[in-house]
This record gives sequence, structure tokens and C-alpha cells, in this order.
Amino acid sequence: MIQLTNRQARQFLLLKHGLLGEYKFSEKQGVLDFARQVSCIQYDPIDVCGKNAELVLQSRIKGFTKGMLAELLYEDRSLVDYPDKNLAIISVEDWPYFERYRQAARQHAERYPEMEALTAKVRAHIQNHGALSSDDLKLDGDFSWQSAIHWSGGNNSSRSVLEQMYSTGELIIHHKKGTRKYYDIAKKYIQPNLLNASEPLEDELEHHKWRVLRRIGSVGLLWNRASDAWLNIWGLKAAQRTEVFRQLLHEARIVAVAVEQMKDMLYCLAEDLLLIEAVLQNQESKLRCELIAPLDNLIWDRKLINELFGFDYTWEIYTPAIKRKFGYYVLPLLYGESFIGRAEIIVERKTGTLVLKNIWYENGVKQTTQLRTALNSCFQKFAIFNGCETISAESMN
Repeated sequence: MIQLTNRQARQFLLLKHGLLGEYKFSEKQGVLDFARQVSCIQYDPIDVCGKNAELVLQSRIKGFTKGMLAELLYEDRSLVDYPDKNLAIISVEDWPYFERYRQAARQHAERYPEMEALTAKVRAHIQNHGALSSDDLKLDGDFSWQSAIHWSGGNNSSRSVLEQMYSTGELIIHHKKGTRKYYDIAKKYIQPNLLNASEPLEDELEHHKWRVLRRIGSVGLLWNRASDAWLNIWGLKAAQRTEVFRQLLHEARIVAVAVEQMKDMLYCLAEDLLLIEAVLQNQESKLRCELIAPLDNLIWDRKLINELFGFDYTWEIYTPAIKRKFGYYVLPLLYGESFIGRAEIIVERKTGTLVLKNIWYENGVKQTTQLRTALNSCFQKFAIFNGCETISAESMN
């Protein structure tokens, strides 16, 4: 068992994520390296000042541009859109490990016999015309469909058939225009040894161990308790999760970490012990200021972040406007080893303006010259990331 102070635990998490000190990741290769480190980056289509996956990357990758992620997804095909922690971006090498989900989707198709003829129409259309979206081919049908592997569903026959074929792995997302997805035949883009691979971990317990290792590595430190970090791992109830942790500890693939004044034990990957050793050497790191994505891997477990950092964050996008404490799309602000507040930022694309609607500082944060300089640098970088030439500040608290 490792014992850490609260500060050491925070430093470990931030260093693991490349958010403390000099940039750990840079340029396009850095995007791929980080994506492989965290295993999955959550995708969300809403774009107020960048989509969630892009926001995750801009805070960690030196020189990041949105085009780098698009190239890795839709040109290099090193990454692929597929549900993991909800809608996500994963490494294409991980494709075989989700075969059980595609198999479940194939079995699910038996509930919708009317889809069979419509699926044939989609195949023929793609064969003749290439990648298509749900607007490109209107399919008639009177049924309500629900995905077997994620939240998608509805009465739009064209979208339902495409999503169903995507769920089974017959189609992949070829590219996106804004929020619109264009699909093509998966075998054109995924190597046969990956596309046709059988499930590597047929035993459910072994699969759960693989998934839990991914999620611990994705966040850095996690506890064995209910958490949003475990979302969309089928069959992983409390008893199963406890057995997974027991075996992973016995196999020395994870390490228990006791943090001062925390009741629950935390766990990290055994491979991260070197990083913990670096933290224990108590080296000072350069202070950086970064805007953090609302569905960022670091803050998947909001209760954990509150205990470690004393920062209580809720993404209020689905909160009725009258009940919001802050705003529709508000990003946490990280400075050095602390969350110092949150910012509501909007991109006005017609004028190329980054609008700082508001900043709410945490209690006790002193707005020093050093902090203001770091904030200005952060917002300048964020403006470049969003293709904005000017920055407008509306209100600051």
C-alpha cells in the first residue's frame, strides 16, 4: 500500500494527465499517445467553444488543433468512434474487445425484422454512392427503435437503421460535418485482423478486469465504490466490482493508495508506481492554467474530485435555466495544482470572437498578477484553438 498526502495525490493525478508542469504531449503524435493512455475519450456533439473530446485534448496537447483529431479518426483510422464510457473515441486496436457488444446488437436486431430489407437498401446505396448520412437516404418504416449498446433511439427509420448497423460493427463513422454523422462500410477501413477478431476475453470476469483497468488508467486514481467512471460496463455491480479489485490486487496489476483524511482507499495502475515515486521526490512544477472539459477523464468521478481538490463541479447543461448556479456550458479552471474557479465561454464564429461571459472564482483565490498573466495566456491559447482572433470579456466575478 502507498500512502500519500492530499497534495501528493493531486500532483499524481495532474502529472498523469499531463496537466501539471511542462506539456507531456505535443502535436498529432501526442494526441494519439494520450488517447492510448486514457483508453477512451468521451464524445459529446455539443459545440459551444469546442466539442468535449477536443476540449479534453486542447488542455494537454501542445500545439493541438481540431484537425489533428479528425485526421486520426477519419484519415489515419488510428482512432475510431465507438461506445465505451457512453459515446467515445477509442484506439482502433481495442476494437476486438467490444465484440460482445456488437454481438448483443446483432441479437437485438431480431426484435426489428422490418429492418432487414432496409439494411439491404443501405448497403446498396453505400456501394453505389459512398458514405451517407441519415439525410441522404429516406427509408420508410413504422417502428420505434432503441440501441442495444448506447442511448440512441427514436422513430426516424433512416437514422435507426444506420445506428443499428453501426452498433453491430458493419458500419463505422466515416466522417462528421458538425454534428451530422456519415457512415461507410467498416471493412473498408479497419484491418481484417482487428475487424474479424473473436472476443479476446470471453470470460465475463476477465472482461470486467480489462474494463476496470482501463477506467482506473483513464482517471488515474479510483475507488471501489459507485461512480460515473464505471458507466456502460455491463454486469459490473458492486459484488462483481469488488471481486475484480480483489483479483487485480492479488495479481499486482493495481496498487492500493491511502490518502490522508480520506476514508476510502484509492487505486492506481501498477505501471504508474514510477510516477508516484516522482511525486514523492517533491519536485516543484511549472504552474499552468488550463480550461478543463465538462466530461474530462480527470473529473469523471465528481465526488472524488470534490474530496481531493475541494472543487464541487456540476455540468449544468441539462439543469433547467432557472435552477442553474452558473451557466449552460461552464468549464472548470485549473491553475497549478488547484481548481480556482469556472468560466463560461462562447465562440461567436461569425465575428471570430471568443466571448468570456463570466468567471466565478473559488473562495480564497487571490487574483495576483501571476494568476492574471496565466489566465491571459490560457484564454489566448483557447482563442487560437477555436480560430478566434479577438477576445471579449463581458463580466468577471
